[in-house]
Amino acid sequence: MDLFTLNMQNNMKENAPLSYRIRPESLEDFVGQRHLVGEGKYLNRVIKSDRVSSMIFYGPPGVGKTTLAKIISKMTKKQFIEISAVTSNLKELREVLQQAEDNIKFHNVNNILFIDEIHRFNKSQQDALLPYVEKGVVTLIGATTENPYFEVNKALLSRMQVLPLKPLEEEDLYRLIEKALEKDPVFKNLNIKITEDAKKFLVRNSSGDGRNILNSLEIAVLSTDAVKGEIYIDREVVKDCLQSRNFIYDKSSTEHYNTISAFIKSLRGSDPDAAIYYLAKMLEAGEDPKFIARRLIIFASEDVSNADPKGLVIAVAAFKALEVVGLPEARLNLAQAVTYLATAPKSNASYIAINKATEDVKRGKSAQIPMHIRDSSNVEGDVSYKYPHNYPNHYVEQQYLPEELKDKKYYEPTEQGYERNIKKYMEYIKKGN
Repeated sequence: MDLFTLNMQNNMKENAPLSYRIRPESLEDFVGQRHLVGEGKYLNRVIKSDRVSSMIFYGPPGVGKTTLAKIISKMTKKQFIEISAVTSNLKELREVLQQAEDNIKFHNVNNILFIDEIHRFNKSQQDALLPYVEKGVVTLIGATTENPYFEVNKALLSRMQVLPLKPLEEEDLYRLIEKALEKDPVFKNLNIKITEDAKKFLVRNSSGDGRNILNSLEIAVLSTDAVKGEIYIDREVVKDCLQSRNFIYDKSSTEHYNTISAFIKSLRGSDPDAAIYYLAKMLEAGEDPKFIARRLIIFASEDVSNADPKGLVIAVAAFKALEVVGLPEARLNLAQAVTYLATAPKSNASYIAINKATEDVKRGKSAQIPMHIRDSSNVEGDVSYKYPHNYPNHYVEQQYLPEELKDKKYYEPTEQGYERNIKKYMEYIKKGN
């Protein structure tokens, strides 16, 4: 390494963010994710045995996905190759995969390919990875904040372990603060005094995001003038520097479940104001917008259903708009769907119907399909099927349910919205039959 390169690296290290400067290089130094890296846990074992397979780290920002990948690479002595799905195209991906193949061919060095935001790769890019993962040219580690079961191709997903990473706990966040104050090459040369109240405020308002808490701490330290050689950080200083939201909300917390519950119940209760408030709260908290859109699709059939058949169309359209437009603009599409569904007439008749039918299917697996509506190639003898279009109103009374269930009534349209029309139509076509 020449003098200029060394000088550049030293400058970059000094000017790098705090979260980079104190990034751990071993599992012993890693903070959080004890369910994966603790003694005897999965990652701890596969790293020690050097049996690391391809995997996806799925979790919110700032919980150590990139750091864990680098630790795995270092401890297993594999070449670490890193790309971002946000900025890389198919050509660049193929070049990286060729580099990995050359590492094995010419240098006998195995590779870890780390792809940040792997869910951003399209189908062609994900398919390009398959043969290299299959042959073991690369051990693929993907990182994503989105549910990989929805966002990653099934063929690729079947070759990878999905490891959920959790938001950092309060104990972990306090450890990060202490680590920064004691070990950071910049901070340890400063006389920093931070109150316990300030630490508590930082921790409680970080939403379990380690990177966020370190960035906020760094701003607080570097923007506060020393008085008599001491940099004093209290709650008010931290409050002015805090980058996170002023409420705690994460995808595994009680508040998450309470909010989505309140959201659905507000929709069901036809309160558009409450529903739109909870939508705004979830979006501001960083909730996966696709999770919200999926719940709207479910709600449209479970609680609106045929009382307003357009509800499902609008919910699906909002999901598609989200995929095409993305946030922040797609919040308008979500808001439109939310207000429409909240003010639409409600019916759970379809929901009740499928539940009742499912119970009977589970209890009566031997129920026989009537002969006259079976496939003609599987029917012996003269069986008379009445073709509805040959009768008045295109309807004729005949038995469709199995004999054991012939008097069952599963779907009972209500008087709500369009379902009133369905009910009247069914009564009309049956007249005279």
